[in-house]
Amino acid sequence: MLQTLAISRYRSLHDLVVPMGRLNLVTGDNGSGKSSLYRALRLLADTAQGGVAAALAREGGLGSALWAGPAQTSRAMRQGEVPVQGAARSEPVALRLGFAADAFGYAIDLGFPVPSNSAFALDPQIKCESIWAGPFLRGSTVLVERRGPLVRRRNGRHWETVDDRLSVFDSVFSQLADPQRMPEVLTLREMIRAWRFYDHFRTDTDAPARQSPLATRTPVLAQDGRDLAAAWQTIVEVGDEQGLADAVEDAFPGAQVRIECSEGRLHLKFHQHGLLRPLSAAELSDGTLRYLLLIAALHTPRPPPLMVLNEPETSLHPDLLPALGRLIIAATARSQLWVVSHATRLVAALRESPLCNPIALEKQMSRTTLVGQGLLDAPAWYWPER
Repeated sequence: MLQTLAISRYRSLHDLVVPMGRLNLVTGDNGSGKSSLYRALRLLADTAQGGVAAALAREGGLGSALWAGPAQTSRAMRQGEVPVQGAARSEPVALRLGFAADAFGYAIDLGFPVPSNSAFALDPQIKCESIWAGPFLRGSTVLVERRGPLVRRRNGRHWETVDDRLSVFDSVFSQLADPQRMPEVLTLREMIRAWRFYDHFRTDTDAPARQSPLATRTPVLAQDGRDLAAAWQTIVEVGDEQGLADAVEDAFPGAQVRIECSEGRLHLKFHQHGLLRPLSAAELSDGTLRYLLLIAALHTPRPPPLMVLNEPETSLHPDLLPALGRLIIAATARSQLWVVSHATRLVAALRESPLCNPIALEKQMSRTTLVGQGLLDAPAWYWPER
């Protein structure tokens, strides 16, 4: 389970260290930084997929993703006595992301390349990466250390050079995940790759979730929900069938979901009290379809170490939100949850859980901060040096 998430110089997240629990509930006003925090978590996941540079390019490049304010603000600036203004830069440009889990920690530092005539002079480079054992980065806990193209690993009391020609555009996860020489890298990469993100399922007329997928075992629901019927039937056959039925009953009393197979394709049928025939996925309301997608995602027979739900209340009737809260709380028995929400009824339902870790965001001087977190309240965190 992740214990700490740290972000530095990413959009409004100037220097944020977030304590994490089993159920993490992210709230805040519009513009407080919820989306930036979610995107920073996705960027961390992209490092294990070999696509962190491409992900930054989709955001407009490193320059667009970097903190746009001054490196330091004086008391006079904060009190409005003088205008906000920058000063000569004393540190190199750095966008840093990291986390600490029960067994391992990881941090990555991205910056600009050395000035040149290359057409890719603004393409981000990985300046350093570090993998360590335990919750804190210390000299004695570092297992793998990467600076530019040079990577070395700890071998007993000594350091062993693994590679000195590593591509500075790709992380160690995509270049050195060897089960024999680099088991720490492989273990951490597979853990991060198992993180699961669900962000705004489509529910329009042509939504993939309204189609009838091929009859293929599907232990993990796709991010767009295109295999809903297959995922549902997989849970029925190899997962928690009773939990699935209970979740439907909790949200839609008297209703049942059945999966029919015809010519190698699976068809979802929603049986509701008072109707003479079941409704197909194509006939369901947006809210009902989205809720069934969330049920399938949260009852997966292959639970991820971390599941992220970004505004799961979208399109749902407010009366469904207490049931959604119970559904999410039940899923914490299988996975660590990260939920971003605007909905007061969902927030209230999730706060009833003793496992809930509220993360309330606000902005001060355009910097995202945690409500109530003072200088001495943040978890201990140390960035690796370049």
